[in-house]
Amino acid sequence: MQRPAPRPSWLAARRLSRVLCLDDFESVARRHLPRPIFGYVAGAAETHASYRDNRAVFDEYGFRHRVLRNVSDRESSIDLLGRRYSAPFGIAPMGICSLTGYRGDLAQARAAERAGIPMILSASSLIRLEEVVEEAPGTWFQAYLPAKSAEIDALIDRVARAGVETLVITVDSAVVPNRENNVRNGFKTPLRPSWRLLWDGMTHPAWSLGTFLKTCVRHGVPHFENNAAKRGVAIVSRQVTRDFSGREHLDWFELKRIRRRWTGRLVIKGVLHPDDVALARQHGADGVIISNHGGRQLDGAVSPLRALPHALEVAGGMEVMIDSGFRRGTDVIKALALGASCAFVGRPFNYASAIGAEAGVDHAIQLLMSEIRADMGMLGITRLAELDAEELVDLAQRR
Repeated sequence: MQRPAPRPSWLAARRLSRVLCLDDFESVARRHLPRPIFGYVAGAAETHASYRDNRAVFDEYGFRHRVLRNVSDRESSIDLLGRRYSAPFGIAPMGICSLTGYRGDLAQARAAERAGIPMILSASSLIRLEEVVEEAPGTWFQAYLPAKSAEIDALIDRVARAGVETLVITVDSAVVPNRENNVRNGFKTPLRPSWRLLWDGMTHPAWSLGTFLKTCVRHGVPHFENNAAKRGVAIVSRQVTRDFSGREHLDWFELKRIRRRWTGRLVIKGVLHPDDVALARQHGADGVIISNHGGRQLDGAVSPLRALPHALEVAGGMEVMIDSGFRRGTDVIKALALGASCAFVGRPFNYASAIGAEAGVDHAIQLLMSEIRADMGMLGITRLAELDAEELVDLAQRR
């Protein structure tokens, strides 16, 4: 039986009343979260060039809408990887969501399941994947591959036993990126007590009491639960850095091994080059997510929307999904018009669970759904399948 939608607390309701679009979540979260935690979520690599371009690219496309069409029967569902979803977007995988918001991963998964959209649980989550999948059976799981083949096999087997049907492997994180943004904001792993951390906690009591202390009292010190077949280290452990490194040797041979072992749907996340899209298809992937990790890995990596047309040329029958920088219904529709199957959204849903728990995620989903439905009507379409590149004008080529 589907879990009913929760009612927000009075504080969450007050906060959410000021949130009219996904961008609004960021300013509210900035006030709610301690500076190191907010900085970790909001930040990107080095100069933030990729992060900025992820947003700038949407302004390079304009719409040519049709008028005097009956659009009273609009419907925004999509077919994706053998399942029907109610909207053409999902929740991207994000680490430590349960440090930004109490049981944040569960809040996002429950809301996504109720709304009928895909949600991808991160390997860097702090709640056991088995618990999340039990609460929200349709949840996808995103893996960062361990260093050794035997450890990879054990993780794959664990994911299968948990009942996950769609496995997402992130492949653009072989090397730890430049973390200067985290250093500037004071975010460190492992977390260590300090006067600055104490001050941040005291000046953000709603987070300290409602998320951090509540988590520790009810569930103990958070651990990285899903990086391997066994429970990972605590967020305060000195072994955190070691456990998140050592992926430099991973290659397509390992992906071939995984495809033979994993019998469910397989998605490769973090590809931008069309040759890698073609290799993913050759190695048996069911889909790819064109992504530059939200600008958090290689600074200067091309925006996924720019890479999308070339990816589609070689994708064959694979689903080609996309993430990085999506904030508006018009962003999602532009990607669909260019050929994407689905768009995944990250940071805003993290902020939503931080400031409003499950009700916050519900609110974020409904905002984006409402925008897409309105946009469809203004474009003169009733089904997303009617979209194609003819509705778009490349403004950059006209300058």
